[in-house]
Amino acid sequence: MAFLSLQFNSFLIISAILLFSAFFAAGQSECALKLGFSLTTEDTSPWSSPSGEFAFGFRPLQRSSSGSKDHFFLAIWFNKIPEKTIVWSKNEFSVSRGSKLELTNKGKLILHGSQGIEIWTAPSNGRSTCAAMLNSGNFVLINGSSNSIWESFKEPTDTILPDQIISMGTNLYARQSETNYTEGKFKLSMQSDGNLVLYRIFWPTEDSSDAYWASNTVLSNPDVQLIFDTAGYLYLKDGKENIQNITEKDMGSPQEFYHMARIDSDGVFRAYNHPRKNHAADAKGCTSAWSAIQSIPEDLCQAIIGYLGSGACGYNSYCVNSNGKPQCLCPEGYSPVDSLNVLKGCKPNFQLPSCQQNGWELNMEFIEFKELNETDWPLNDYDLRTGSRVDKDTCKEFCRQDCFCAAVIYDKNYCWKKKFPLSNGRQYAGLTRTALIKVPKSNTTDLCLKRKDQSTLVLVGSLLLGSSVFLNFLLLLTILIGFFFIYHKKMLNVQFDSTTFGLRRYTYKELEEATGGFKQQLGRGAFGTVYKGVTPSIPKRYIAVKMLNKVEPDGEKEFKTEVNAIGQTHHKNLVTLLGYCDEGENRLLVYEYMSNGSLATLLFGVSRPHWNQRMQIVCGIARGLMYLHEECSTQIIHCDVKPENILLDEFLMPKISDFGLAKLLLAEQSRAARTNIRGTVGYFAPEWFRKASITVKVDIYSLGVMVLEIICCKSSVVFAMGEEEEALVDWAYDCYSKKKLNKMVEDDEEARNDMKSVERLVMVAIWCIQEDPSIRPSMRRITQMLEGVAEVPIPPRPSAFSSS
Repeated sequence: MAFLSLQFNSFLIISAILLFSAFFAAGQSECALKLGFSLTTEDTSPWSSPSGEFAFGFRPLQRSSSGSKDHFFLAIWFNKIPEKTIVWSKNEFSVSRGSKLELTNKGKLILHGSQGIEIWTAPSNGRSTCAAMLNSGNFVLINGSSNSIWESFKEPTDTILPDQIISMGTNLYARQSETNYTEGKFKLSMQSDGNLVLYRIFWPTEDSSDAYWASNTVLSNPDVQLIFDTAGYLYLKDGKENIQNITEKDMGSPQEFYHMARIDSDGVFRAYNHPRKNHAADAKGCTSAWSAIQSIPEDLCQAIIGYLGSGACGYNSYCVNSNGKPQCLCPEGYSPVDSLNVLKGCKPNFQLPSCQQNGWELNMEFIEFKELNETDWPLNDYDLRTGSRVDKDTCKEFCRQDCFCAAVIYDKNYCWKKKFPLSNGRQYAGLTRTALIKVPKSNTTDLCLKRKDQSTLVLVGSLLLGSSVFLNFLLLLTILIGFFFIYHKKMLNVQFDSTTFGLRRYTYKELEEATGGFKQQLGRGAFGTVYKGVTPSIPKRYIAVKMLNKVEPDGEKEFKTEVNAIGQTHHKNLVTLLGYCDEGENRLLVYEYMSNGSLATLLFGVSRPHWNQRMQIVCGIARGLMYLHEECSTQIIHCDVKPENILLDEFLMPKISDFGLAKLLLAEQSRAARTNIRGTVGYFAPEWFRKASITVKVDIYSLGVMVLEIICCKSSVVFAMGEEEEALVDWAYDCYSKKKLNKMVEDDEEARNDMKSVERLVMVAIWCIQEDPSIRPSMRRITQMLEGVAEVPIPPRPSAFSSS
């Protein structure tokens, strides 16, 4: 700690001097880029820092092995080393030859395409008088008071440089590959709770999976920053106190080495150094390069252990740690999906088992197994055989006799069957398991294809020999072509409104016909009645049509505004809006149809869903609310979170419905909130009754009540009408405080075997139902606690609002 304190004090003094001198110089002599300066893709001299060590300008786009000579992207790079390593980029705004970057006379930094179209503008706060590429690698826009109004350091991509500070709420995204700088499948997040976390992410929704590394520095009132000091050390600082070192290894003298830290395309966060001069070349005649001094995590292959997703590598591949760098390899009989990026997984070099009559997997003589020692794909099990008689040969035979089996994992007397695709593959010394991968023998696939082709030719030839069959074929072809042109013409007549981001705009008559005159009612709620229908353009695709009631007849502008906001939301845990109708006084919304109805029907029916299913539903709802509160472009408060508004698709994935409608019916919603049943507040937060300001915390209160319902499969409304005459929230806290949580799950054997998870969910729910909104956690924090990424502190007793 003494070392950290001394290091921190030195860093403060040095940083203050450097920062002051840097900005003073940038505002004075070093602010060399005056208004009107421009740079094109044709210019060979970029905008350089005074030392010449960093440059800002255009780099050729290289997304393939052949690269590209005609497309460029905006970047900052190390300019004095042969690699020209990029440390910041705007790769999503690729431009063609002839494009221009200009510091306009109005003080804006603007990127123009080759046709003069504005592509990107630096989001500066005010008007700049000049710009500078600083020696630190930071590009800044300076105003007349010599203050920075925009800087690249505050919009990092995948790299951190010395003297750079990463504040809470900032994410760094790994690139797709070494040559493709678009955002990949990993991110480093400096979270608002003070925790520095590495996540896998899934595009295009940017959903995060379980964290595979975290600093575990969650604080109650954090003011945490990730600091990269000029000596090459990375650490976390809360206010004036250093709380954790992220790197501890010596990075070498800043006078002799360049330093940087980067989240690489393989998901590992590494600290690098590079000789400032080519010492190695002078001494031995070889080329120096970047050296990884420290890697976080040290073994990515074993760090990523989530139940969803492909793991550190892609599907059907396995991960091997080689000196801190994960290598993704394909088993014998498989090859990379993308030869330039093995992270995308491996594909079989044979037909997948289909259990068809001509399939190789049904002919025992065609099957063989490829062995990989110390290898495992720990997920995708669908069968387990165990016992003293289970040896390696028996394990192979189990898979050989099962046409669906892709591989088996053998470990002493255990044999796990695997299905496609294989996920989370890993190989490391000391692992006692052996992977046995089922593949066809050499030339088997060609033989099967030849047989299949021959049989198909015989069948087709026989049919075409009959003239009547041939004529019928021509007639059928003509009919199909006719249908295609009719359908194509109909699709061209589909109306889309440019103000609602491509949402279909229906007429009232179209929706009346689609629902058969609004006959089949799916449900009724505070916002209106929902009817089942079929899309006019795509037969057999079901839709849900919500006819809104009590909407202001003159509120067409407000209605379109809300539809616009809803239409821009895209998340797997939100019901998708397909279109709308605002014809006359009619206001209707068209949603995707959810085949399994509402969560209320599932929870409060005759049989309760499985415990694991209920936990997945809770996490899915939390992710959806987190997106509405924190991640979509316009923050949305639902105001009516309850099981009836959580719908389930064919796989029982929860999707939140009726979000974004509260603004249209807020007055009516407020009146509904004051309806009291036996003193219970139901799903409505105390703020509704006090006429206090409505924030996202009202949704969090409702979520807490709903989590308790999901745990015990009891409706809070029905519960309050029972003999106990107390609210579900009070009863749940009593069960928790008296350590009688088994009463909440009763005879649910699955839940009783997982009481740690039950307790975690109950504790999160109690945090959510606190009377004081400021005490309730944010949705991001709740999601982390539910998924086990963050610890759940002991919750205080919620105020007994129901009895007041």
